[in-house]
Parts: sequence; C-alpha cells; structure tokens
Amino acid sequence: MRKSKLIVLFLFFLVFCQITLAEQDKEEIALTASKSWLTLIDEGRYSESWEKAATYFKNAVGKEQWKKLLVAFRKPLGKVLSRKLISKRYTKTLPGTPDGEYVVVQYRTRFENKSIGIETVTPMLDGDGKWRVSGYYIK
Repeated sequence: MRKSKLIVLFLFFLVFCQITLAEQDKEEIALTASKSWLTLIDEGRYSESWEKAATYFKNAVGKEQWKKLLVAFRKPLGKVLSRKLISKRYTKTLPGTPDGEYVVVQYRTRFENKSIGIETVTPMLDGDGKWRVSGYYIK
C-alpha cells in the first residue's frame, strides 16, 4: 500500500512539472513576441504593429485609430532609453476578454521624456497558433 501511494505521488509530481514547463515555454514564446512587437512601436512603425497584432486586437481597434492613439500617447514619450522585464504571467482568463491563452508581460521602461513608465503588453495565442499582441498600455 505504501509503495502505491509513493507511485501516485510521483506521477502527480511529474504531471505538475510538465504543466509548469509547458506554461514556461508559452511565457518565453509570448515574451519574444512582445519584444518584436515593441520594436515596431519603438521604431515608429505603427501601421506594421497593428498588422502584426492579434485578430482580437485588430477587431477592437482600427488601423487608423491605432496610429492616432500612438501618435497622441506614445510618440511624445520619445525614444526608449531602457526597458527591463518586471514580470510575465501565463493565464487563460483576463477581465473583459474572451477565455484563451494569454501572457501578461510588464516592463519598467525609461523614455527620453518620461523617467519611468510601466508598459504592459499582452500577447495571446491567436487562432492560427501564433502568439500575437492583444493589448498594450503604459502607466
């Protein structure tokens, strides 16, 4: 009886480790997607950032509206002087969004005209199986 409990505990541990590793892999892939997407924003390639965004994002914000928002709110901050990862968290639910697979990524960013900002970028697993940004805001 004791041996069977040990085997069950070991199997539970293996399953838990596999789930944790799978979530870490997703976080890393989403992190790479967020960095690539932020590069477009940093370079002023606003139309391209919209084109590379998740379907959910594009359905919520039109391309011209997106460009106007970035010109009004992001461009005045100036060039990025530094960007440091604060956190990344995998989740299947977010307030006000449909259930899916998301990674909430936060960066502490120093801009030319703003000493410290917190950028939150939220990649999601899009319908074609690729991670694309579904949300972005600066605090």
